[in-house]
Amino acid sequence: MKKLKVAIIGLGKISGIYLENLSGMFKKQVELVGVVDLIQERAKEIAETYQVKQYASVEELLGDPSVELVLNLTTPQSHFALCKQVLEAGKHVYVEKPLSLTAKEASALVQLAQEKHLVLGGAPDTFLGSGIQTCRKLIDDGWIGRPVAASAFMMNHGHESWHPDPEFYYQTGGGPLFDMGPYYITALVNLLGPVQSVAGYAQKSFPQRVITSEPKQGKVIDVEVDTHIAGLLQFVSGCVATLVTSFDVWKHSMPRIEIYGTEGSLRVPDPNTFGGPISYCRMGEKEWTDIPLLFDYPENSRGLGIADIAEAIERGSEYRASGDLTRHVVDVMESILKASHEHVQVQLSSTCEQPSPRR
Repeated sequence: MKKLKVAIIGLGKISGIYLENLSGMFKKQVELVGVVDLIQERAKEIAETYQVKQYASVEELLGDPSVELVLNLTTPQSHFALCKQVLEAGKHVYVEKPLSLTAKEASALVQLAQEKHLVLGGAPDTFLGSGIQTCRKLIDDGWIGRPVAASAFMMNHGHESWHPDPEFYYQTGGGPLFDMGPYYITALVNLLGPVQSVAGYAQKSFPQRVITSEPKQGKVIDVEVDTHIAGLLQFVSGCVATLVTSFDVWKHSMPRIEIYGTEGSLRVPDPNTFGGPISYCRMGEKEWTDIPLLFDYPENSRGLGIADIAEAIERGSEYRASGDLTRHVVDVMESILKASHEHVQVQLSSTCEQPSPRR
């Protein structure tokens, strides 16, 4: 197949696995051609390591006619403006989560991509991995009957104890919902279809945090965002899910994701991974039964969404980590916070097609 030529903007921590996979695991679908970063020394080192071009600026990258898709790995506050700039330059774009910080901005990007007949895709692509895809097949094949409810929990005590630069996670655009919620909501939409309405409660449990990791140990962070969010999601299918994301919990024993059906229950692996353990319990049974992964990509396969785009462009078919899906996820998150702050139930302004399974 014809390789999709990809350049990367932003070479922070997450870029490492993308660089590795796009130049290795997905080299049949993708050709990595160049990189750019605000820190020129970093970009120079990576360009030399991967034998690709180092661009002096975003404008130089966007002016290169050989670049077909731009992978946007900048911080979330820059996602909307940079994706808009890429699309206006006539190039496809795939962006790390979230697509933007508001549903309005996300919708503007989706509309712009449609007008220009360009691909707009976004992370996470973990739902394309072996773990969530195996769960999708089990649900589609009726192993637990019709899904009627679900639960999802992402709870820890934040990043200040281990991350070298944790301030962002407590600033606008951060917080547990916008940081980790995309993994959980994307997995749920893949398994259950689009969300219809939400309710929720959110709070900022601690007004300040103290960094205990190096090199900023002792620095006090002012917390700008809600750090414990409990949401209720009603899906178009009628299924109801509980979603809790928190940076305020020291330890817990709740499941990452479970799906409850008319004929059984399903334990879903960590949606921030591509593989993981899966188990189910049918009605009448007393114990969980483990089931093996049924599909490929159980390892860290970030970049799989871009490979899927490359294959879709080649075939003229739909790609799965789409702008519609990522916009819907932003809409769900924003609406949960709105429901909490305004004490209302919120009807979603967006929808999306349930992504087709990988077989």
